[in-house]
Amino acid sequence: MSEKPVDMKKRSNQIFDTVKQTLFYYVTHGILNGLGFDEKEIMKKPLVGIASTWNEINPGHAHLNWLADAVKYGIIESGGIPMLFNTIAPCDGYANGHDGMRFILPQRDIIADSIEAMVEAHKFDALVTLSSCDKINPGVLMAAVRLDIPTICVPGGPGMYEIQFGPEKNYQGIETRFYENVELKQQCIKCATYGACSLMGTANTTQCLMEAFGMTLPNAATIPAMSMMKYRLAKESGRRVVEMLKEDLRPSKIMTKDSLENALAVDVAIGGSTNSALHLPAIAHEMGIAFDLEWFNEFSKKIPTIVNVAPSGRYSIVDLYRAGGIPAVMNQLSKHLHLDCITVSGKTIGRLIKRAAVLDDRIITPMDKPLYPEGGTVIIKGNLAPNGAVIKQSAVIDKSMLTFEAPATVFESEAAAINALATNQIKNGSVVVIRYEGPKGAPGMPELLAFTTALMVMKDLPKVAMITDGRFSGATQGPCIGHVTPEAYAGGPIAVVQNGDMIRINVPKKKLELLVSDAEIQQRLSKWQVPDANRVLKSRVLAKYRALVAPADKGCILDPNA
Repeated sequence: MSEKPVDMKKRSNQIFDTVKQTLFYYVTHGILNGLGFDEKEIMKKPLVGIASTWNEINPGHAHLNWLADAVKYGIIESGGIPMLFNTIAPCDGYANGHDGMRFILPQRDIIADSIEAMVEAHKFDALVTLSSCDKINPGVLMAAVRLDIPTICVPGGPGMYEIQFGPEKNYQGIETRFYENVELKQQCIKCATYGACSLMGTANTTQCLMEAFGMTLPNAATIPAMSMMKYRLAKESGRRVVEMLKEDLRPSKIMTKDSLENALAVDVAIGGSTNSALHLPAIAHEMGIAFDLEWFNEFSKKIPTIVNVAPSGRYSIVDLYRAGGIPAVMNQLSKHLHLDCITVSGKTIGRLIKRAAVLDDRIITPMDKPLYPEGGTVIIKGNLAPNGAVIKQSAVIDKSMLTFEAPATVFESEAAAINALATNQIKNGSVVVIRYEGPKGAPGMPELLAFTTALMVMKDLPKVAMITDGRFSGATQGPCIGHVTPEAYAGGPIAVVQNGDMIRINVPKKKLELLVSDAEIQQRLSKWQVPDANRVLKSRVLAKYRALVAPADKGCILDPNA
């Protein structure tokens, strides 16, 4: 006996069923008639939502309307009715170095909420997401898990940087982004095309994780944003989501504990952004899984960094695509993966990667000759970070800085630290501590890329480390330690570090220690008070965020009980 066919309009029929015997039935039909759909279409074809994060604010999103058209064509070809809507999509680049950065991380959860609200209000039968940058990709995955309707993700893909040539290389075709000279590198950071910044920052990391989870078609993460292949993939995604609806293939069948482990394995192998330590726990929370940050250490110990892409390496995401993309990376990692995980294609990970080949082993290195012997992101703990802190060890180019002991120079904000750096108040051989930049303290847990970038180009400060309860960009290089928990605002030990206190960093041993006695730390904490505890935040968004946000080690989920 054949299986009962799936009712492809089970959800969207709800907008008619309860009002069939009333005049309002004709109002609902009239709305759809007003969009150009006739009675036959309305009653027979499924409604497929397209959640797009298109805007004209940054290159990462400006091309998504082009891809949305392709998705629409694919849905129509397969017998669905495409229903396009938009949600917000912030750009971290605009927000660095000022209060705007406080609003960036909170938008991840606003995006998830807005997609959930739109899809549930209109009872779409299936969903395609279009997203590109840092907080948006995890936001759409969180929404997909919540909604659990057939969903396929279309990542916007990487852009290309401006490539310039200089006389130092005698015009032999060596791009200046490979120069050791920082000034020459800076000539190449202009965005030459639409797409996410072409390095393994948070945007491309989370696009790669979408693919590793099985929520995209093969190679979707690294196909360049402005290539015709990206357009064709978007169209095929539109076609495929209707087939997924027929198969009842939903995120709960794709995003499992095993696929979460696949995503984590890929993350450490590609030298993924430290922000994964916020987003993977948040996605896992939506899946009903308690994510243990120690998993990063377990996976980094057994899986090396094999992707030679900046900031851990030399090349770009477009180069990674040329070398075989995420399928080739996963082929290299196959003994560490759950190969029977199903994907949106309807095929298993094992089947998809079986014939994926590494086309350039300078970019995707062999497992026995890795870029670095361990994975990218690790968690370090100690009396300065009892619940953990995060460092991208693969991006610490000067490996001598993986173990470092120096006196603290303490700042109560990033702005104060930037001012000190600009006025030569930070000395070589010190540990800069920037606090009250955590999820509640800022509030909003801003990334401190303005400071880390400025520090990176200071040639006379080669031996300076940074520790913060805030976060930093996946593009950050050097001994930068973030996500210190408990944060200063919550009374964590980082709140009572004093200028001159010795701090010991030992990344190989996963240790972060304030060389002050426990008794002294407790005495300082007994006298400590929350700064500006009674100050009323002008922003209602940030006030709500402070009230609801959980600590960084819980992924900054909005759950005051976490």
